[in-house]
Amino acid sequence: MSLRKILLGLVATAAMSGVAGAGTANGWYLSLEAGANWVDDWSSIATRNAPPEAAEATFSTGWAAFGSVGYAFASHWRAELELGYRANELDSTTPGNLLWVDGDLWEATAMANVIYDIRLADKLGLSLGVGAGADYAELTDKRAVADLTDEDWNLAYQGIAGLNYAIGSRTTAFVNYRYLRVSNPDFDMRDQLASAYEFEGDDFAKHTVTAGLRYALSSPQAEFTETPTAPQPPMAEPSGPSRQFIVFFGFNKYNLTSAALRVIAEAVIAAKETGSATVLITGHTDTVGSPDFNQRLSMRRSNAVKSEMARQGVSAAAISTTGKGETELLVQTNDNVKEPQNRRATIDVQ
Repeated sequence: MSLRKILLGLVATAAMSGVAGAGTANGWYLSLEAGANWVDDWSSIATRNAPPEAAEATFSTGWAAFGSVGYAFASHWRAELELGYRANELDSTTPGNLLWVDGDLWEATAMANVIYDIRLADKLGLSLGVGAGADYAELTDKRAVADLTDEDWNLAYQGIAGLNYAIGSRTTAFVNYRYLRVSNPDFDMRDQLASAYEFEGDDFAKHTVTAGLRYALSSPQAEFTETPTAPQPPMAEPSGPSRQFIVFFGFNKYNLTSAALRVIAEAVIAAKETGSATVLITGHTDTVGSPDFNQRLSMRRSNAVKSEMARQGVSAAAISTTGKGETELLVQTNDNVKEPQNRRATIDVQ
């Protein structure tokens, strides 16, 4: 099976997986990057008003730049539209009488990419992706006797690998490697002396290494911002039997559902029946998201339950809240697993 078929198959598979696995979106982002570009030796069949003859061209190291707009999903998938530019000088040709030795190649690309991010450490991540789109190539002869130029649009597909490092709440620095193939480019030319040139060649293959910055257009925690509350005093150790109630939450949510309100109402009744009851509310999360984000989310869940219990008549002074983030799972899972039973707050009434 050809590399082209493999990469195009990966594009389709990744795209379907990204849609199926998409959860709450992290949001839109922009990225800019630039670096070095290499073109593999290009073999072609060349004619100049004569029978075909095999020819090969080599290119010197050039440069490339890319700009992308994309959307990041909580499931670690990203989908993006990438625009790129590459430029390389012609280095040598074989045989020299068929091609020129003073020319250049530049290309513009428009690619749709699907990328999966793998978390390696708190701020470090690995990206793997595939893309497909179109490549516009212009090949120019700069000889004194003529200035030939021709262009062509062709199918292009690529594989992407990168390392990412978060340098801020919205900004990520990254290094990317791209392997791009352009299907069967061919160029028809005619110089000022009416000499006809035609080059039909193998795929263009290119290697590009870039460094850049990616900027999220909205804060990942924007949906969950709230005014910080003063720390609660330590709760006294319970001296008698206690009752526990469990409230469950939606993914990345801390709003109270109708089922949660019924559980809280039962906890309020139990607290009132005890009289001088003390209440400890502990928030928890699943393993999707960073530990810092999940810690804040667990506190918002426990504070949401406290507010509702106070509204129903339990003294706020008798209620203590804490958050455990993803550190005390009810159901043990790997990282980045959406487990509904771990998205909870426990109410302990003493």
